[in-house]
Amino acid sequence: MAKDTEKLIRQLSLISYLMAERRPVTALEIRRDVEGYSGMNEDAFARRFYADRSELESLRIQLTVERPADGAAEQENYSLRPENFHLPAIAFTDKELAALQTALSLLDGEFAYAEPLRLALQQITWGRPSPLRAPEQRSVALGITASAGGHELSARLAKVETAIFRNKTILFEYYTMERDEVGARKVDPYHLLFQGGQFYLLGYSHERKAVRVFRLTRIRGKVSYATKAEHDFRRPADFDPRAYANRADWQLGDERGVAEVLICERIAWQIERHFGRYGEIREDRGETVFLTGYSNPRSIVSWVMGLGPNARLLGPEELTEELRRRLDLLVERHGEVVPSAPPGRGRAGAKAPGTAVGARITGSARSRAGRRGEPGGEGENGSARADTAIRPERFARLVTLASILIKAGREGERVSMKEVCERLQLSEDELREDVNVLNVVNFGGGSYVLYAEIKEETGEIEVDPEPYSDNFDRPARLLPVEAKALVAAIDLIGEHIPEGSLTSAREKIVAALGEDPMEQGLQVAPTAGDDSGVARLVSKAIVARKLIEIEYYKANEDELVPRKVEPYALTNGREGWYVASFDPERDGVRHFRLDRIKKVTVTDEKFEPRPEVDPAAEVDGWLRTGEVPASRTARVWVSPERARWAREARRVVEEWSDGSVVVELSFAGADWLVREILREAGDAAVLEPEDAREAVREAAIRLREASAAPAGVT
Repeated sequence: MAKDTEKLIRQLSLISYLMAERRPVTALEIRRDVEGYSGMNEDAFARRFYADRSELESLRIQLTVERPADGAAEQENYSLRPENFHLPAIAFTDKELAALQTALSLLDGEFAYAEPLRLALQQITWGRPSPLRAPEQRSVALGITASAGGHELSARLAKVETAIFRNKTILFEYYTMERDEVGARKVDPYHLLFQGGQFYLLGYSHERKAVRVFRLTRIRGKVSYATKAEHDFRRPADFDPRAYANRADWQLGDERGVAEVLICERIAWQIERHFGRYGEIREDRGETVFLTGYSNPRSIVSWVMGLGPNARLLGPEELTEELRRRLDLLVERHGEVVPSAPPGRGRAGAKAPGTAVGARITGSARSRAGRRGEPGGEGENGSARADTAIRPERFARLVTLASILIKAGREGERVSMKEVCERLQLSEDELREDVNVLNVVNFGGGSYVLYAEIKEETGEIEVDPEPYSDNFDRPARLLPVEAKALVAAIDLIGEHIPEGSLTSAREKIVAALGEDPMEQGLQVAPTAGDDSGVARLVSKAIVARKLIEIEYYKANEDELVPRKVEPYALTNGREGWYVASFDPERDGVRHFRLDRIKKVTVTDEKFEPRPEVDPAAEVDGWLRTGEVPASRTARVWVSPERARWAREARRVVEEWSDGSVVVELSFAGADWLVREILREAGDAAVLEPEDAREAVREAAIRLREASAAPAGVT
C-alpha cells in the first residue's frame, strides 16, 4: 500500500476514534486501537503521531491536548471536539444557493480551484437541494477567470499554496522582466494575489531582504522546499496583503514621488470613481487635479499619455521631462523614416508569446534554464500536457465521499457510481480506490466507519453504515483549499450575479468558518473599475426585464452619449465588466463597459427577451482575447527595450536581430489604435497602414504642444 494511502487511513481512523470516544484518550490508547499505529515502537509512534497532528492542524482540524500538572508528555490526553471537525449549519436562502450554483457553473473547468470549489459547495449545502443540480443561469458570463494556465502552472500554484500554509521557505528560478535575466530566488511565501488575470506570490525575498512580488508565470522550472524542517518562518503579524491588491501599475515598487495630473472635466468622474483609491482628488479653482504616488516613471507617463487630451501632467519635473522625451520619440518614430530591420542582418523568426528571448542567466539558473517542464513547454514525454485543474487534497475528497455514502446507506439507497464520479470529478478507478480506503478506516475491535460494495453489474454502490458512521454523517469543516476556493470564487465574480447575493452568502460562510480565508492565503484584487454600484442597478433591471437609460462615455469619440437599451447579461473580459444589451435604436446587440457608464436609471418600461440574442456569444472571442472583430490589422514595431513585454502579452509575428519585434493588432477604429500606441509611451510605432501611422503622429504632436503650453492654457 502506498505511503500516502497508509497516512490517509491512519488520519481518518484517528479522527473517527477521537470522535467516537467523546472523552480524552492517552497516546497509549491511540497506539493500541487506531489503525496504522499498532505494531510501532514508541519512537516510531511518537514521530508519526506528531507528524499526523501537525498535518491535521494545517487542515484546520485542531486536536485538544490536556497536559497534567507535572508536564509529563507521555501522560498527555487528546480529544477532538465536534466543533473542531464539523462545519456549523449555514442557513442559505434560495437566492444565495442559486448565486453559489451560478458561480460554480461559470467557473467550472476555468478556475484554478474548480474541484475544491465543488467539494466546498457539497459541504456547505448539506441537507439542502444541491446547487450543483440546479439549471445553469444565463444572465452572467465570464470571459476572464482565475485559470491557473495549464498543468505546469497549476502544479506550481499548488506547491506554493502548500508552502504558504506550512510556513515553508521555497527555492525557484525567476525571470526578472526589468533586468531581462533569470536568477535563483529564496523566498518565504506569505500570500497569493490574483490580479488582472494573473497569479502573483507575495513573499520575503532573502536576496533582496524585503517583501517582493513574483508573477507565477515568470517562475522557471520547479519550486522546491529549502529545508526538511516542519516550519521555516513565521509571517509577520503586520503583513497586510490588501495593500498589494490596491496598487496601480505605476505603484508596484518603492515610491519615488507624487505625480500631479490635471484631469479634463469630461472624464473627472471616471478618474475619481476608478482611480481615486490610488491617490487623492483635489478641486483647484474649478479644475480637477489627481495626486498619486508612483514608483515607475514610465508607467505613470504611459497612463497619462493613454488619456490623450483629457489629462495633462503637471509635475514633478522628473515626470514632465520624461513625458516630453517620450512624445518626441513617438513623433520621430512616426515620421518619414519608418523603423526597419537592421540592414544586412536579416530578420529572426517569430517567437511564441511568453518566451523570454535573450534573457541573461545568473547564478545556479545558468545550468538549468531552458529545460523541459517550463510554462508553455513540453512535458517529459515530449508531448504537450493537457490543461488540468488543480486537484483538491485527497483528504477532503475522502471525507466528502464518506458523507455521501453514509447518507445513502442510512436511507437504504444505492449510489450511482456515475453520479458520484460526476459530482466529485473522479474516474471510476479513483472511486474504487477511495471506497477501498474508506472500507478499512477503523480503530480496533471491529469498529469500522462503513462498508461499501461496488456492484459492477449495475454500476451502483451498496453501503452498510457501521454504528460509528455518525462521526461522518455531518459535513466536515472546509479544508483551507476548499474555503479559499469558495471565497475566491465569490470575490472573483463579486456583485455581478442578478439571481442572488454572493455578498450575503460570503458573510455567512466566513461566520461559519470563524475566519476569512482571503486573509490566510489568497487575495483577489478588485477589477479595474469600481463599478459595483452600476452593477447592482443593471442586475436589478436584468431580473425585472426592464429597459435602462445610461449616460455612456464613448472613448473613441471622447464624448458622453445617452442610450436606452434592453439589458440581458453581465459579462467580463480583459478590460472589465460589460452589460450585454440589445439597442432598439440601432437594432443590434451592444456591449457597454460598466466603468464607462456615468449614470444608469432603471425605467418602468418592461421588455420581452429576444430569442435571437445570445449574451454569452462573445465570451470566447474579443472578451477573452482583447482583440475586436475587425477588417483591419496594424503591424506594430516594438522597441528592444519593451520587446520582452510584447512577447508576453501580444502575438509576435517577427523577431528582428536588434532585439525589437513586430506584433499585429486588430482594430476597428483608428482612435482605439492611437490610444494603444500612446500607452506604449514611444516604445511602439505603427508600421502600417499609413493612415494609422499619421493618426498617431498627429495625436502625439497635439499632446506635445499641449504639454509645452504655459500652466492654465489648454
